[in-house]
Amino acid sequence: MPKLLFRFVTQAASLAQKRCAASPTAVVSDPAGNGFAGWKHLTLHFLRVHMSASCAEIVDWASEMDRVRAVLQLARFEFPAPSTLWRSFERVPTRIWRQLLDRSATRCDPGDHGALDATFIDRQAASSHYVARSDRDIQTLKTTALVDTESCAVLDVHCSAHWPHDTQVGRQVALRNTEKIESLAGDKGYDDQSLRDALRSDGVRPVIKHRLFAHYDHAHNARLDSDLYGQRWMAESAFSAIKRRYGSAVRPGIWYREFRELVLTAAVYNLEQAIKE
Repeated sequence: MPKLLFRFVTQAASLAQKRCAASPTAVVSDPAGNGFAGWKHLTLHFLRVHMSASCAEIVDWASEMDRVRAVLQLARFEFPAPSTLWRSFERVPTRIWRQLLDRSATRCDPGDHGALDATFIDRQAASSHYVARSDRDIQTLKTTALVDTESCAVLDVHCSAHWPHDTQVGRQVALRNTEKIESLAGDKGYDDQSLRDALRSDGVRPVIKHRLFAHYDHAHNARLDSDLYGQRWMAESAFSAIKRRYGSAVRPGIWYREFRELVLTAAVYNLEQAIKE
């Protein structure tokens, strides 16, 4: 376990350093310029999700781990306060977490076949009184993921509190990742001819089942590559592993923090998959 933890921290720090080096102007640490390096904040957030800890707990634990301190280049008394770490998570926009997710997926050596699927994540609240006071009626987030079927790595994540139709989300997720895959599997929920045409125009083979409205829909489904379509279960497997490992609920109380937490969780999952290999 200690060896795996150290390997995870090393991978997370490498990922964060490369991301911050690629965009030095990204605001992660204190904007005044007297804070900690941005990559150290990002690494601690990766470690926080990996250990299912709060900001206070991860600062306390990491400051007592000699090898982790060495990777972060911090003395025991130099770690940021939990409130400082929390504010850094507030400052980092979702696009940076998406870029880290993209980089984490490459560590898993993905193949060329992807699968789309969706699940629901609970919005964990402190109490029913908080839910009533915040006027928050939506209790679950719809999360759609594009998963590589060879490595089971999460390539992309889309989150929404309004439960859009699968065809709308599927089109958005699929078309922004056409350079990563050569074929895409999806169930009947993603049955959209315009999506199929758009995928083909970008060189991606759609393996999406047709809903049964006419006799020729049966013929379309019979011509699908059963081996490629059968690998769609890898997306369900990734969702199952994430929920079992990190829980089926998100902790933050505000929707944009919940979205960031889900993207970060997917990136942590990818790194854990990479170090296991």
